[in-house]
Amino acid sequence: MSDLSYQNARQDWGVDELVIKLRHLRVQSLETRQRRDKPPKLPSRKELQKILDGLGAVLFPNRLGLPDLNDEGIDYFVGHTLDTLLRELFKQIRRELHFVSGHAPAEETYRQAVAITREFAARLPEVRKLLDSDIQAAYEGDPAARSSDEVLVCYPGITAAIHHRLAHILHQLGAPLVARVISEIAHSATGIDIHPGAQIGESFFIDHGTGVVIGETAVIGRHVRVYQAVTLGAKRFLKDDDGILVKGNARHPIVEDDVVIYAGATILGRITIGRGSTIGGNVWLTHSIPPGSNITQAHVRSELFQDGGGI
Repeated sequence: MSDLSYQNARQDWGVDELVIKLRHLRVQSLETRQRRDKPPKLPSRKELQKILDGLGAVLFPNRLGLPDLNDEGIDYFVGHTLDTLLRELFKQIRRELHFVSGHAPAEETYRQAVAITREFAARLPEVRKLLDSDIQAAYEGDPAARSSDEVLVCYPGITAAIHHRLAHILHQLGAPLVARVISEIAHSATGIDIHPGAQIGESFFIDHGTGVVIGETAVIGRHVRVYQAVTLGAKRFLKDDDGILVKGNARHPIVEDDVVIYAGATILGRITIGRGSTIGGNVWLTHSIPPGSNITQAHVRSELFQDGGGI
C-alpha cells in the first residue's frame, strides 16, 4: 500500500455511516415531538445577542453606544438603531409564535408578533427608569463603586439586571422562549441565573453576583440587596396523578422591601421574607419570617434544637 493510500485509509472517519445514523435519530426525535414535517425554526441565540447589545446602546447611548457619538447625533443613533433592532426582534418573536402554534395561519402569528414588539418598545422608557434605580442602588450600596458609570459598565449584577428587565417584559407579553434565551445569555455572561418570570422591584442590587439563582415565581420588592451564591428556589416539585411535574405553580420565595440577603444563603419554597429583614451568610431558610428579622446561622441552629431536630 502506498503512503497516500495508507493515509486515506487512516483518515476514513466513517462519515457516511454517521450521517445515516444521525439522520435516523433526528427524524425519530422529530416524530416523537410531532414535528416531522418542516420543523419550524427556533429563535436564534446569536441574533438575540446582537439585539441585546443594541438595546443596551439604545438605553445608554453615552456609555454603551458608539464611542464618537455627540449630542447632536444621539437621537438619530437611538432612533435608527431602535428601528433596526425592533425589526429583528419581531422576526425572533414570530419564530417563537410559529414554533408554539404549529399550524396557525401566518397572518395570525404576524399580527401577534407585531403587537408584542410594539408593546415591548413602548415599555423601554420604563426599563430605563428601573435600570437607573438599580444602578443608583449599586453605587450607594457598594463602597468600592467610584461612579454610576463604573457600575454600569463593570458590574455583572447590572448586566444581569438589564437582561432581566428586558426579558421579563417579553415573558409577560407572550414571548417566554425569547425571554428565556435572553436570560440564559445573561447567565452565561455573568453567572447570575434569573428566570424571566421573576418579579423584581426597583433599586435591585446584586453584589458580586456569581452563583445567584432566582426562580420563576419569585417576587422581590423594592430596595433589595443580594450577594453572591444566593438561591431563591423551590423547596419541592409537585407532581400530578401521572407523576408529571406541575408547572407554573407559585413555588419560590416572596422577598419584601428593604431586605438584605448575604452570600451563600438558600431560601426555599413559597415563603415570605418580611420587610426590612437581614438574612445572614450561608443560612438555609424554609419558613416565613416577620418584618425586621435578623436571621443568622446561629439563629437557625437554635430553632433546630428547639424543635428537637438537632444538627
